[in-house]
Amino acid sequence: SHLSAHCWSHLHPVNMFNSCNVKFHHSKALTSPYPGSHIERSHVPEDKVDWLTEWKDYNPVEYTAKSVLAGPSWADPQINDEGFSPKFNERDGEVERKSLNGSYVVESGRPRNPAGRTGLTGRGLLGRWGPNHAADPVVTRWKRDGSGNKVAHPVTGKNILQFVAIKRRDCGEWAIPGGMVDPGEKITATLKREFEEEALNSLQKSPEEKAKLEKQLQKLFSQEHLVVYRGYVDDPRNTDNAWMETEAVNYHDETGETMDNLPLEAGDDAGVVKWVDISEKLELYASHSYFIKLVAEKRGAHWSEDPGSECHE
Repeated sequence: SHLSAHCWSHLHPVNMFNSCNVKFHHSKALTSPYPGSHIERSHVPEDKVDWLTEWKDYNPVEYTAKSVLAGPSWADPQINDEGFSPKFNERDGEVERKSLNGSYVVESGRPRNPAGRTGLTGRGLLGRWGPNHAADPVVTRWKRDGSGNKVAHPVTGKNILQFVAIKRRDCGEWAIPGGMVDPGEKITATLKREFEEEALNSLQKSPEEKAKLEKQLQKLFSQEHLVVYRGYVDDPRNTDNAWMETEAVNYHDETGETMDNLPLEAGDDAGVVKWVDISEKLELYASHSYFIKLVAEKRGAHWSEDPGSECHE
């Protein structure tokens, strides 16, 4: 499935091209104020984002959130702290410091954001210097009517796909129920764990209830899946020295039998959880709309009433 995903998603490893071969520009990674703060980024004009463009006067603001500086288990120490010598561009003990987009530059001991300048140095809200790895499970089923028949969109005639969406507590935006990969954790384990915690509230369940959920989910998460995207994410938390990367994976319940019986219940970082119809009208957190669009295209599902917005080979 890795191979087929790479064939159809057209993602250029360094320039982050999306499936319509449009360059992936920083936009969310340039927004001010920085999330959860009053910190304004230094303004970066579009023609100065690329590191290859010379900009002698570039003088970004330095910011790392207090929650990160407090030294929680998920965060690195400050770069100059005694005894901290991270191995960038490789696996560093249990911490994966390799980027999904290949090697990144390390300048004066600090990793450099591969997608360009952001107007902010330090780590902001991110725990790791360099790549911060996340996993986004896109769990889908076909929309069906009361008789169990697939529902087609009245304009395009394509079947409507639904996915499990959560409303994030931190920013109130709708999103895929994903999260950070724990040190030493396999990406497949993260995908399943995050879905359980955020969409099924597994952290609050009894051992018996949890075992029952595990059994149902095992069927869905062990079947063939589609790797929709692997790489850099344009995220409002990104800085010049720390950035988000993700692996978005689609688990599709073709018959609906597995997911129809799963009790969706918001948990952990999620305020609300529900099945949402997929279309271009969705406004989702970070790059999530883009991942959802790729899933709809691959599944041959409805996306847009405007035929010009679909990508064709």
